[in-house]
Amino acid sequence: MNTGELYVVATPIGNLEDFTWRARRVLQSVDLILVEDTRHSAKLFSHYDIHTPVLAFHEHNEQQQIQKVLDKLHGQQAVALVSDAGTPLINDPGYQLVRAAHAEGIRVIPVPGASAVITALSAAGLPTDRFIYEGFLPAKAAARQKRLTELAPEQRTLVFYEVPHRIKATLIDMVTSMGEDRPATLARELTKQFETIHHGTLLSLRCWLDEDADQSRGEFVILIQGNRQPASSDEEARRVLQILLQSVSVRDASTMAAHILGDNKNRLYQLALALTDKNP
Repeated sequence: MNTGELYVVATPIGNLEDFTWRARRVLQSVDLILVEDTRHSAKLFSHYDIHTPVLAFHEHNEQQQIQKVLDKLHGQQAVALVSDAGTPLINDPGYQLVRAAHAEGIRVIPVPGASAVITALSAAGLPTDRFIYEGFLPAKAAARQKRLTELAPEQRTLVFYEVPHRIKATLIDMVTSMGEDRPATLARELTKQFETIHHGTLLSLRCWLDEDADQSRGEFVILIQGNRQPASSDEEARRVLQILLQSVSVRDASTMAAHILGDNKNRLYQLALALTDKNP
């Protein structure tokens, strides 16, 4: 049975000129465009003379809209999916629709373009041969710190998104989990008027935000160089910690051991706690 086609279309992340001729043609020619926010997309569509009917499709109604969209596709209509900015499905809704389309034999066609992740990586000055995209970290401090501790040994470049009201707290947690000297880049408002790409260490980036309140505004991509120092073995870490714990506190011992071994302070802190539990 013939069906329509589902186009996944990237849109600009800020600068309206970052829009491909192919994307414009597709959006002008399809029968329906799925948009996150009709008001947000209206600016782009008006600029490029796109008058195709739209349907709101976002995280709160995705489940309810999927069957409606599939019916249109089975009716041989062409449908395009866009997000508010950038490449759809990268931290945006649409995954379940694309999966359902594949399951029903509907052709899914990507129309590539802007992506904040790739844009930030291209200008960060950090290794890009291998990287890991984590999206947004947990909003709650305890969960965020736990996840960062888990990621601290990761040797690939780490990429995160963050919002203005959490950016300072997140950088503090990154300093604690990964060390103040870890190379990192903060990319803000990419492709927009106040685009800023600032490179340094995690601690220097945090201090930079304190020095200029305006730098805490906008949308952020945080990029952190992977861990270049392999974690010490538990046996070696315990040996060093046992010596230090004879004269200093658990917290001081883990800090000193981290400098000696080039290891993660939080991991060593947990090992030190385990040692003190065994040897009260």
